Amino acid sequence: MHYYRYENAEVSCCYKYLMFSYNIIFWLAGSAFIAIGFWAWSEKGVLSDLTQVTRLHGFDPVWGVLLVGTVTFILGFAGCVGALRENICLLKFFCGVVGFIFFMELTAAVLAFVFQAQVKEWINDFFLVNVKAYRDDIDLQNLIDSLQKLNHCCGAEDPNDWNLNEYFNCSSSNLSREKCGVPFSCCISDPADTVLNTQCGYDVRNSLRKDWSNTIYVTGCIKALEQWLPRNIYIVAGVFIVISLLQMVGIFLARTLIGDIEKSDY
Repeated sequence: MHYYRYENAEVSCCYKYLMFSYNIIFWLAGSAFIAIGFWAWSEKGVLSDLTQVTRLHGFDPVWGVLLVGTVTFILGFAGCVGALRENICLLKFFCGVVGFIFFMELTAAVLAFVFQAQVKEWINDFFLVNVKAYRDDIDLQNLIDSLQKLNHCCGAEDPNDWNLNEYFNCSSSNLSREKCGVPFSCCISDPADTVLNTQCGYDVRNSLRKDWSNTIYVTGCIKALEQWLPRNIYIVAGVFIVISLLQMVGIFLARTLIGDIEKSDY
């Protein structure tokens, strides 16, 4: 009986289609994020009036969705096409970008741990800027409301941070009905309530009302975040490890495929 083998190395079909399957998920996810981002902009009328993008003084969450979607889409495309076409340039591009993202994540985690005071100050300033722009954008408004409701907090340091917003400040020139109030997301909700009371925060910071603790949350969101992080450190670490492992698997598959392609070319 005679045994035959190929003289030249071959590209492993297993790694090739694993790489394709791995990236098709991210390619589709990136497409979905981009579609959601443009849909959100169309609902706000941004696509018909692009100047609205520059009018917002705070953070538009749609930018985050579009950024994540674009990066994911490009990486998924490079990985899928690079695997199917056995294109070394696309696979090296995929490895390089994923490796760079992993390095940036690791650097950010180390810097956040080393410079905790500066990070806290930056987050505080960022939150206050967005408190000012609360009414400028519906997505930003929903994001802040969700943050305050989930963490049972109000403002960055305390509810008085809402004085920075033109609708909620207590100045004599403010004619808003929400004067000296806070958003409804600051209110302590009653489980028995079946209808959301969006006016529950009206006038709560009025000088005639001394005790707010029975009506609204008095803890700032920065302090709430500081309390939340130690309680959920294992969840945060687990998420970081899972993301890192996914990135390492992607790099491993791409590098293995690149090696097979280079060997088969000789």
